[in-house]
Amino acid sequence: MEWEFFFADLIQYTLDGVLKGLLYAVIALSFIVIYRSGKILNFATGEIVIFLAYIIWTFVTLVHLPLWIALLCSLLVAIVLGLVVERTIFRPLIGQPSWAIIMVTIGLMILIQGVVQVIWGGGERPFPNIFPEAPVKIGSLLFTSSIFWGGLISLFIFFAMSWLFERTRWGLKLTAVAEEHQVAQSMGISVKRSIATAWIIGSVLAGFGAIVFLNGQTLTFAAAVIGLHALPVVLLAGLESIWGALLAGLIVGIGESWAAAYLDPYTDGAMSQAFPYLLMLLVLLVRPQGLFGWKIIERV
Repeated sequence: MEWEFFFADLIQYTLDGVLKGLLYAVIALSFIVIYRSGKILNFATGEIVIFLAYIIWTFVTLVHLPLWIALLCSLLVAIVLGLVVERTIFRPLIGQPSWAIIMVTIGLMILIQGVVQVIWGGGERPFPNIFPEAPVKIGSLLFTSSIFWGGLISLFIFFAMSWLFERTRWGLKLTAVAEEHQVAQSMGISVKRSIATAWIIGSVLAGFGAIVFLNGQTLTFAAAVIGLHALPVVLLAGLESIWGALLAGLIVGIGESWAAAYLDPYTDGAMSQAFPYLLMLLVLLVRPQGLFGWKIIERV
């Protein structure tokens, strides 16, 4: 009987980890799409997630728009945000050293923090319920609604992005830009337009992350840690691999869930927080380009 309970709990923890890992992978995909096009590791991804979360909260709570209109308006804001950030901040940096670009992404992170503080202040906000409040029950298994449906939507996103990059002419142009800017330009591909497109996609993915992770939760700027949680997935997968991000997200999500269930009671809750970063360090020591990276990550 005890073994039956153990295996039932193990299945629950594993599936919880799978669903959360899928969501981590989508945030990681925001990192990867931008890096593939412009060789920019965007450390401000978590801040973009929170900025868009405040935008959604504003449209739903303050402006009182119907939910679907609020989400559509937020999507448009995400598109504009991606364009503005790429055009005004990163386009002038094309061809600059990697360390300079990384410092600018850190500066962007601080800038977004300041903008959010000025516009919305530092108080807590109740993020609206985009998904149903009732948990999803499948047999004896119980899942948080937002994590369950968000995980399923994440799978669709990965198939869509894979089809985009591997099957469409437009996506193949983005892949060519990811390989080498000068080669892409010699083929008549607009590198600047491709990078701008990548920033739009990255911002939209960040908006999706805001909807799922913060659904029905308390919105504060501390939630920007979502970006840091996704970073181990990015580096574990490699900075260019779409499907690698999915597999790395599952590894991190399941490992974090198991650590929370079986190791946190003995470590005062620390192991589940540390696990993704310990795994990331281990993989980078053995394979610096990540599990599925195209080439060695440049150290700065």
